[in-house]
Amino acid sequence: MSDAEANLFVIAAPSGAGKTTLVKALVTRNPELRFSISYTTRPKRRNEAHGVDYLFVDKDEFDALRHGGALLESAEVFDNHYGTSRIQVDAHLKAGHGVVLEIDWQGARQVRASMPECVSIFILPPSHEELVRRLRERRTDSDEVIARRLRDAVSDMSHWDEFDYVVINDDLDQAVADLEAVLAGRGDAQATSNPDLRRAVSEIVS
Repeated sequence: MSDAEANLFVIAAPSGAGKTTLVKALVTRNPELRFSISYTTRPKRRNEAHGVDYLFVDKDEFDALRHGGALLESAEVFDNHYGTSRIQVDAHLKAGHGVVLEIDWQGARQVRASMPECVSIFILPPSHEELVRRLRERRTDSDEVIARRLRDAVSDMSHWDEFDYVVINDDLDQAVADLEAVLAGRGDAQATSNPDLRRAVSEIVS
């Protein structure tokens, strides 16, 4: 995917849309891409590793990074803080690699403000019903947390129109192929300006 070289790709999604699985599959299939590992203050889950999934820091460390200008963007999600390392992104871009940021819509808005040349992509589930199923299938959250995640996810989905492209994650392989098309500059079908796409999205978020 040489067309994707030295470009910044910002990928956001509501909780439950399958963003993490999708991004991991994308980077695995396209090893020339670099995944920017975010800082976070949230506790590490059993299946996660520091420096692989996230850079786990405490609140004081996070605040020092933010106030010191080390973060390209930062956001608070579910009472935890997340942020992107400016140095990490710049180093990958200067080395000629496409960089993938997996962040939320708040962070994406900040990145677009400071790096308007970035390509922004929003991931959606195929339906509201499927979103609920995926959130419940995790089996790691209480009913109360699931209900909160669902409310926040519905709110997050209202921001889809701020992005350059939308990928509907129904089938994983097809969604990865759609992402690859966008990264290669062939994403007309996924463009937010595409009337067919807008109709499909309106059925999901309505």
